[in-house]
Amino acid sequence: MKKISLLGATGSIGQQTLEVIEQHPEKLELVAMSIGENIDLGRKIIQKFSPKLVSVMTKETCDKLKNEFSSDITFVYGNDGLVEVATYKDSTIVLNAVVGSVGLLPTLKAIEAKKSIALANKETLVTAGHLVMDAARVHNVSILPVDSEHSAIFQCLQGENEKNIDKIILTASGGSFRDKTREELKNVTVEAALNHPNWSMGAKITIDSATMMNKGLEVIEAHWLFGLPYEKIDVLLHKESIIHSMVEFHDGSVIAQLGTPDMKVPIQYAFSFPDRYPMPSTKERLHLWEIGRLHFSKPDFDRFKCLGYAFHAGGIGGTLPTVLNAANEEAVAGFLKRKISFLEIENIIENALEKHVTIKEPSLEVIRQVDEETRLYVQTLLARK
Repeated sequence: MKKISLLGATGSIGQQTLEVIEQHPEKLELVAMSIGENIDLGRKIIQKFSPKLVSVMTKETCDKLKNEFSSDITFVYGNDGLVEVATYKDSTIVLNAVVGSVGLLPTLKAIEAKKSIALANKETLVTAGHLVMDAARVHNVSILPVDSEHSAIFQCLQGENEKNIDKIILTASGGSFRDKTREELKNVTVEAALNHPNWSMGAKITIDSATMMNKGLEVIEAHWLFGLPYEKIDVLLHKESIIHSMVEFHDGSVIAQLGTPDMKVPIQYAFSFPDRYPMPSTKERLHLWEIGRLHFSKPDFDRFKCLGYAFHAGGIGGTLPTVLNAANEEAVAGFLKRKISFLEIENIIENALEKHVTIKEPSLEVIRQVDEETRLYVQTLLARK
């Protein structure tokens, strides 16, 4: 029995994680979780899964839920509450599915507590990859990728020797606007940006997919997960999202992981590794003869500027990826609140990157400081709009 601490239970990944847990009651148990602003959904999860520890965002919500549920359930709140869930004594694996850099500290604390980490929060590695991977090595903790692309690469590498890798190839759907020109992007709406053709994801990740920042963050994440330099990481546009990613070896062989778009597959693999559990409720199995053709193309960095920014920030390293991530989070929030246009997301990120003086090998304290300074800077830009 694997006992799960789930950070971000009410989000898209969190909900699909709960489906996986429910399908394997003899193998998986939810023992601790955090919830965000969707308290009504959080109540339903508590009633159904009866976790022993629940973290919420505010003290007010914490006190309210304490009065509603049995004293067998402990309620905590805030960032300290996230850490308590991540380090809960009875859990064996932590699935981090929160959105944003708030997931960093709970991940580090879970590693120190020697929990296995199933990582769906890419910002953790983008902002502090050197700290996270160093901590995982020191404490002998596994970091198991949950993003479909990184899970695909992880699966392709099983039984392979890392020295034989020539490059890894992350595939990208291209998001909601993959067929639009930059001229056509000037007046796109929030609603259109949220209409992803292949995947069901939360609002922030869906916007990131439309700007291709999501793929850029995944490039930086892949650098840390697989220990490869950026010149050995490629991105390929693949609109069907059937090939989830590939590995090319130095003998010219390419191994790819394929499947229908379903996030429950990489979530479950992170739980079952090195085994595989059956998945009776998965979407229809892959029938390549019905698909007929798969399409691929190289991304244009002039068209998808955020992808270029990510390669640039990752290559320089230090605190620049922290700036990239923080500026993007604030800019996307501004777009979702209709303060800025879609293309202004790129402009704001570029301004923040150009303004920053990179600090190499930053400590956690420095990362937090740079993150806060970047957010304040972007917020001043948004206030002028």
